[in-house]
Amino acid sequence: MKRVGLLGGSFNPVHLGHLMVAQNALETFDLDRVRFLLSGVAPHKTRAPRPEAEHRLAMLRLATEHNLAFDICEDEIRRGGVSYTVDTLERLHRQHPDTRFVFLIGSDTLPELHGWKEIGRLLTLCDFATFARPGFEFAAMTPSSLKLPPPWPEKLLSQTAIGVRMDLSSSDIRHRVAEGMSIRYMVPPEVEMYIMEHGLYRRGDA
Repeated sequence: MKRVGLLGGSFNPVHLGHLMVAQNALETFDLDRVRFLLSGVAPHKTRAPRPEAEHRLAMLRLATEHNLAFDICEDEIRRGGVSYTVDTLERLHRQHPDTRFVFLIGSDTLPELHGWKEIGRLLTLCDFATFARPGFEFAAMTPSSLKLPPPWPEKLLSQTAIGVRMDLSSSDIRHRVAEGMSIRYMVPPEVEMYIMEHGLYRRGDA
């Protein structure tokens, strides 16, 4: 059975940190591919400023086109409306019954999983793999702190790894563009050029 990682986000814009997480996941969790799951409207970010989905998708395509192990899932932006992970995984599971999906999250998200929509169902549809920044101690996170019934806390805590340190954020990139500052070495050159050519994230938009 194929193992495909899912890296979800608005990618607003995609940056080198996203790409490094995906590459690290390929090697750390023995994945066949990583699929970038481009979100439509996340339930907790309904007011987040962002350009049209077509721009975020175009930038993501530019950023991933040279890595054959990366691809993009456009399911959520094609459907429109608020996106819930469990609904997306239900569809992916039906479309690819020969694939086991591994949802990639950060250590800050792990304690929040218990509040995700239909988390019990979601845990049966995919595995979760958690990355932490260097310095984070998974030992400080106990099964009881995850607020999920057995065997899920133990299983979730067994699929963890320390990620490559790269302090980048899409919000900081948007701010820098709005202030006329350079984003070189923060995003792929093709993405930087796309942002400038299309006038994205200018003052008032970031």
